[in-house]
Amino acid sequence: MEKPYNILVLCTGNSARSIIGEALFNTMGAGRFKAFSAGSHPTGKVNPFAIEQVQRLGYPTEGLRSKSWDEFAAPGAPELDFVITVCDKAAGEMCPFWPGQPVTAHWGFPDPATAEGTDEVKRAAFTQILHQMRNRVQLFLSLPLGTLDRMAIEKSVRAIGQEPL
Repeated sequence: MEKPYNILVLCTGNSARSIIGEALFNTMGAGRFKAFSAGSHPTGKVNPFAIEQVQRLGYPTEGLRSKSWDEFAAPGAPELDFVITVCDKAAGEMCPFWPGQPVTAHWGFPDPATAEGTDEVKRAAFTQILHQMRNRVQLFLSLPLGTLDRMAIEKSVRAIGQEPL
């Protein structure tokens, strides 16, 4: 088996969408991907509704933590193949230099953590985002990465972010 592709899923707070993305890529990627998540301004805690959604799928949650993207620009950090921003705010920020010149793309999703109301309303917002993210991850996983050149991969990964939610 080839070495897995390293993918970093970014958001501002690294508490919800990027955490869900990390879990989806690691589990659905079945060893083809090693996913990480980080934030430009991490909250330091993972939203409990994000953990609940990942657990409902039966996916592992160990190791999911809110952390700074600085960890991935530091010496000794994993060389990244892909960096995907999942919130509009992070997409507009000046990113650190990523070792390895990864393919970058923006896949915007509404922030489920801003949902107001009962726990059921909040849970529904997280469930909706989980399904939207899972659809895009599935599209990504279906790409024939081994047969595409870098420009084709970049175009394809960016096009996934333009897919309707």
